[in-house]
This record gives sequence, C-alpha cells and structure tokens, in this order.
Amino acid sequence: MDMHTVVVGTSGVTASDVLAVARGGARVELSAEAVAALGAAREIVDALAAKPDPVYGVSTGFGALATRHISQEMRGRLQRNIVRSHAAGMGPRVEREVVRALMFLRLKTVCSGRTGVRPEVAQTMADVLNAGITPVVHEYGSLGCSGDLAPLSHCALALMGEGDAEGPDGSVRPAGELLAAHGIAPVELREKEGLALLNGTDGMLGMLVMALADLDTLYKSADVTAALSLEGLLGTDKVLAPELHAIRPHPGQGASAANMLAVLKGSGLTGHHQDDAPRVQDAYSVRCAPQVAGAGRDTMAHARLVAERELASAVDNPVVLPDGRVESNGNFHGAPVAYVLDFLAIAVADLASIAERRTDRLLDKNRSHGLPPFLADDAGVDSGLMIAQYTQAALVSELKRLAVPASADSIPSSAMQEDHVSMGWSAARKLRTAIDNLTRVLAVELYAATRAIELREGLAPAPASQAVIDAVRAAGVRGAGPDRFLAPDLAAADAFVRGGELVVAVEKVTGPLQ
Repeated sequence: MDMHTVVVGTSGVTASDVLAVARGGARVELSAEAVAALGAAREIVDALAAKPDPVYGVSTGFGALATRHISQEMRGRLQRNIVRSHAAGMGPRVEREVVRALMFLRLKTVCSGRTGVRPEVAQTMADVLNAGITPVVHEYGSLGCSGDLAPLSHCALALMGEGDAEGPDGSVRPAGELLAAHGIAPVELREKEGLALLNGTDGMLGMLVMALADLDTLYKSADVTAALSLEGLLGTDKVLAPELHAIRPHPGQGASAANMLAVLKGSGLTGHHQDDAPRVQDAYSVRCAPQVAGAGRDTMAHARLVAERELASAVDNPVVLPDGRVESNGNFHGAPVAYVLDFLAIAVADLASIAERRTDRLLDKNRSHGLPPFLADDAGVDSGLMIAQYTQAALVSELKRLAVPASADSIPSSAMQEDHVSMGWSAARKLRTAIDNLTRVLAVELYAATRAIELREGLAPAPASQAVIDAVRAAGVRGAGPDRFLAPDLAAADAFVRGGELVVAVEKVTGPLQ
C-alpha cells in the first residue's frame, strides 16, 4: 500500500483525497478537530437518548416505521437490526475501488460532527480501510435516496464483524475473521449509529469522482485520436484556429481545438484537400470535433462543481446542528449527483459516436481520399479493419442505450414513505460501463488512424503524431499488413488508451494538453 496519508477533518475532503484512498491505497487518519467534533455531537445524542421524548433515528424506528418509540434496552438491537436487514444487496460484487470510495466518503460525513457517531466508530472505519479490508458489496440494492442503503449496509455489517469481506490478499472471508486477523474489534452500535452509517450518497459520489478523473484523460485522448483521424483523411487544421473558437467562447470547445492544433503542429498531411475540387470542407465528424468534445468538457466542469459541493457536505438524517438541535431533513436525496451522472453518460455516448463516424470514414474508400478499402493490405483477399468498426459500432449502440437517464425514473418504496427516489446509484453504475466502452471506441479509432497515417506514403505526420505511432507500436499494437488475429491488437490499443499512455506520448512533444 501507498504510505501517503489522508487526514479527515470536519469540513469535507477533496477529489484527490478520494482517489488516493480508493485507488492509491492511501492511509486514513482522523484529525484532532474531527475527534473533538465527534465527541461533542455524541454528547448531544446521548442527552436526547436519555429523555422520554421520541427522536427520529435515536429512539424511534426508521422510514415508515418511524412512529414506534423504542425503549432504551432495545436500541442497540434496533441499530444492529437496521444494518442486518438493510444489507440486502444482490448481484455481482462491486469493484474494490468503489467500495473503498464509499467507505471513505461515509467516514468523511461521520467526521463532520453532524451525525452523532462516537469517535471509536469512526476510528474503526479508518482502521478497516487502512487494513485493506473491503466489504463485499453487491450491484443492486440502492435507489439513490435515503442514501445508498444496501451498499452502505454491507459496509456497516463488516464493521460489526458480520457478513463477508475481501482481505488485502484478495481472498473473500468472513468479516469477523478478517477484523480479528488485523486486531480490529467489531463495533457495538448504539443509538443513531446504525442509521448514520447507511444514510448517504457516498457510493454515487465516489463513482462520480472516479468517472471525472477517467474522463479527464479520455477527453484528452479523444482530442488526440480526432487529430490523428484528421491527418489520415488529409483534412484541414484551419478550422482549429483560435480566432474561430473565440467567437463562440465555450471554454471546452476552445480547449479541444487547442489540443488538436497542438497535436497537428508541423504535419505534412493537413490541408491537401484544397487540391480536391469536390471537397470544399471536411465532414462534420472531423470539422466539428472540438464542438462535440468541448461540450462534453463543459459538462464535466458542471459535474465537477456538483461533486465539489457534495464532497463538502454532511449527508445524514437526522443531523446534529451546531446549536444542538437534532433535525430530520431530505439531504440524502441523490438528485444533484444523479443528474450529472446521467448528463455525463449522454456526453460520453456522443463523443464515442463522433469517433466511430471518423473511423468509418477512414475505412470507406469512397470517403477516405485515397486510402485502401478498410485499410486492407490486399482488399478482397484481406478484410482489414472492417470488423473492428463493427465492434466499435456495437459499443456505440450500447452507449446510446446507457445514455437513457436513470434519474428520470422513480419507484416508490418503504410503504410510500420514500415515494420519490433518485436512482443515482444506477446512474453511476451505467456511467462506469459507458466509460469502459468509450475507452474501447477510442482505441479502435486510434488503431485505424495510425494505420491510415502510415499508409500515406511520402507524407510526414506531425511530430506528435509520429510519437504516438512509435509508442503504440512499442506497446504491441501492430501496423499495416495482411490480415491477422485482430483482437490482441485491439486489446493492446485499449490498454494503451486506458492507461493514459496515449496522452503521455503526445505530451512529450506538445507539453501538457488542456
């Protein structure tokens, strides 16, 4: 594990903190300020628990059962029961990084001092993260309202020493065994603590933060593959001129155009179509690449703003206010996060769609301006990249289905008490699939565009483009030639894009892309 340490205070965390813990294995520590806030809030909850008046989450049932007052001797059982009953997820296991983000973000809210959880419970959450213990969380079980209930419940169950978890060696064992092996005592939940561990948007938020990190690389990658396709098609870079984008000043559009122009600097392949009388200007998929990618970048900027606000939030119900009141609220509703998750899926689908259109143009001898059919070595005997485009088209078709918003749906639950939900967890899950597919789509465009450039004999690509070709060939993505088993080449191109190597190769020539 990385020995980097993230200190959690009372005022939230940053996206880089989430990534460090979820993906980098960073250690987690509680600040002295957080420990003090936890203790102060717990005193308030204990005082309320001692009074005869019912307080939601402290001395009552939950959801539609909130009208029942629970006696003091039954409250520990109540907290255990809510965790056990709510740990009702089904389906495949959720990825380790998602579970770590989920746990860390719940700890972030607990440390705000707004939940009434004891300091020792928060410390146990940190200890479990630091031990590399990852509770088994399932795909289905969250409606994105009242928190990501089932996913968070499976995490809380592990804190109690129940259920299953994955150890640092990757093996799944009973959580109690893993806690014991690392010297961690299971928590004995008291008033409000079970509820406080379940009631947040942490899963969908964690996936949003990771999606934004992945898309930051993929949008740069898309600018690169678009530039390579423009070269392969002998397109013009005049449409990328800064003065053209300044008169429609969307920030993302200007950044994408600047990136493409940087990649194409010094190219001997651009601008040749002026000698081709029927082609006055390039097709939309080439000419409008900055507008489409730029709109996606601006969508990301909005999503990042929402994520930053949520990272600074304390999401629980009820909450302990600074003046000592414990009040019910609706802050657990996932709509703000769900909307941007869905918005990003739309942008991802469109970015993949325009990339597929450029790829198809590279393969069509009637539109590729002199390239062989399907970039084949001996067309007819060889099929070239024909079926690579089929694969790309299938991915784009799925991306269009994944762009249908989850947040437009709502299914009432809890005997109509929770009668409008966000479906934000579902929006986050499908966005992760969409990002995987976008990576594959860009890998196919990269594969086709680099081969097309190599087939333009006698014309030198831009230095940045040549750097990409050299790097991708060194990574095991083979160039032009007779037909061969294509899947390994595509897998190598996918790994090249997914790992950020495409952007690294370009930036060695251009400097940092926007």
